[in-house]
Amino acid sequence: MAKKPEKTNYKVVAENRRARYDYAIEEDLEVGIVLQGSEVKSLRVGQSNIAESYASVENGELWLTNAYIAKYEPAKTWGHTNERQRRKLLCKAKELSKLWNATQREGMTLVPLVMYFNDKGRVKLKIAIAKGKKLHDKRETEAKRDWGRQKQRLLRDNS
Repeated sequence: MAKKPEKTNYKVVAENRRARYDYAIEEDLEVGIVLQGSEVKSLRVGQSNIAESYASVENGELWLTNAYIAKYEPAKTWGHTNERQRRKLLCKAKELSKLWNATQREGMTLVPLVMYFNDKGRVKLKIAIAKGKKLHDKRETEAKRDWGRQKQRLLRDNS
């Protein structure tokens, strides 16, 4: 008897597409995020943005700064008050020390890539240890991408 396909509840809430263009991603890591109930409901509706946010290690804790989660209108009285407040990120101590060591190196930063609901329905954030690209690196990436598109067109037209 064939296995039934597994139902996945994986849903992307916010994505930072610009991060892969601006930064050279070395390693990524999945972390949890501490949220209030109204913030989770707002995320389920899809009202968030992590494009201008960043993560940092401060006093032995991992924090997400400048991430936008819109107010949830039905929760006016007991909802969250500040859309861009700092939010604590959850990871293991070993991972935290690795992140702290990476940020101490020259030019390394912690960039959020994607915020999503995992299969269990919990909000997760994928952050990356990244190094900023120079202008010539960005041009090289763009040239590779354009050549890949052109190659696909040639193969499609000639076959």
